[in-house]
Amino acid sequence: MAIRRIVIVGGGTAGWMTAAALSKLVDAHPVSITLVESEMIGTVGVGEATIPPFVDFNRLLGIDEAEMLSAVQGTFKLGIHFLNWQRRGDSYFHPFGNYGYDIEGCAFHQIWLKYRLAGDPRPLHAFSPETQAAMQRKFAKTDPAQREDLPPINYAYHLDAGRYAKFLRRHAEARGVKRQEGKVEDVQLNSESGFVEAIRLEGGQEIAGDFFVDCTGFRGLLIEQALKSGYEEWTHWLPCDRAVALPSAGDGNILPYTRATAHSAGWQWRVPLQQRNGNGHVYCSAYMEDEKAHDILAANVDGEIQADPNFLRFVTGRRKKFWNRNVVAIGLSAGFMEPLESTSIHLINTAVNKLVALLSLDGVTREQEEAFNRLTRKEYERIRDFLILHYKSTERDDSEFWNYCRTMEIPDTLKEKIELFRLNGQIFREDDELFTATSWVAVMVGQGISPIGTNAMAGTVAEPGLSKELGEIQKSIQYLVDHMPTHEEYLARYCPANPI
Repeated sequence: MAIRRIVIVGGGTAGWMTAAALSKLVDAHPVSITLVESEMIGTVGVGEATIPPFVDFNRLLGIDEAEMLSAVQGTFKLGIHFLNWQRRGDSYFHPFGNYGYDIEGCAFHQIWLKYRLAGDPRPLHAFSPETQAAMQRKFAKTDPAQREDLPPINYAYHLDAGRYAKFLRRHAEARGVKRQEGKVEDVQLNSESGFVEAIRLEGGQEIAGDFFVDCTGFRGLLIEQALKSGYEEWTHWLPCDRAVALPSAGDGNILPYTRATAHSAGWQWRVPLQQRNGNGHVYCSAYMEDEKAHDILAANVDGEIQADPNFLRFVTGRRKKFWNRNVVAIGLSAGFMEPLESTSIHLINTAVNKLVALLSLDGVTREQEEAFNRLTRKEYERIRDFLILHYKSTERDDSEFWNYCRTMEIPDTLKEKIELFRLNGQIFREDDELFTATSWVAVMVGQGISPIGTNAMAGTVAEPGLSKELGEIQKSIQYLVDHMPTHEEYLARYCPANPI
């Protein structure tokens, strides 16, 4: 059956990112796009930090970066600062971008490791421009085409997710997407095919469609409640199942990075916007009461608390089917991964990308469904493993929660990655998995996984001048950072926040 009517059920970040991307279809094809949402249903809105692919998503939509950041009170993000994860009092930085550059075909961290094992005291983060800029609270975009001697700066954003959804709503509606206010009361299925035919709103209005996108959050109104797609739970590996969020007033300290501070049964995020901070405490209810979690968060936020706490419950995992018949789940309706590495909005982004690539207006096929599900399942599992790494590779023994995490069994896919790195510092990425070698190295080294040797090829790199070359890399990075404005100065000049 030809697709002429696309219905997106649910708004928020997931709904409006989908609508904005699909809005290009309206002018080119005889297709209508309707987004149904209710002002009565709130959005989760805890994911306010992004990762670099999100920058490309906005570029593809033709969105002006400075205009968008001003509208969403946005700031720039160079990575994540982790505190108390290996041991209490320890910290490390997970940067976007690379450490140095490959030398004679050998990964830079292997060269660094070779010198480190020989007694060189220089830390790995000395060779990361993003880390150095972040620690000095500076930011500027760089253009390698203009200065080949300076490394490019890789970045993402911190943003107000609610404001971003409204920004995209204006973008999508201007391109022909229709918004329908209403709360879904019933989902009607075709008795023969099992496809969703229509949704009925409170008040009796029916909205028929040929293809539906479920952006209804944890409820999974179409993908689960109507189509019974099933859910695979991962709480035995990622045991946190609660969060409490508290916005606070800006304290004039707009950091160009997200901060993740481990506590006794979970961790706390700090996401700096231009005029406020987003704060939250992710925790495990088996080891901590809600009131205690709130008290820990309230005692550790910067700036005056601006709202009542927002408590959230979730089950980490994924749908067994993300695309089922003529329904695709995007966002929290597809699954949930805690925001430790800011992947929530990214998973919306990549789901939309896959949908755009696979969607045919001639109809829905089994091949489309199976390809979407296979690729998305792999993506979730790779991200899952990276998140588990943070909990497993710890030396903390100061609470029952950390004792559980430190000693728990982990997926074989992650176990293999850890053991290969422990042997000779090697990182193998599979297919097009999200996290780069830099990301894996940053967390493994940061949390105390020390290779006992280097890859054999590191010993073949010509020694004369190599130590000097490392020194030149370090100098170039320092020169770049020294000539950057502060993050606050760059924001004020480039994308000052629109008044609230």
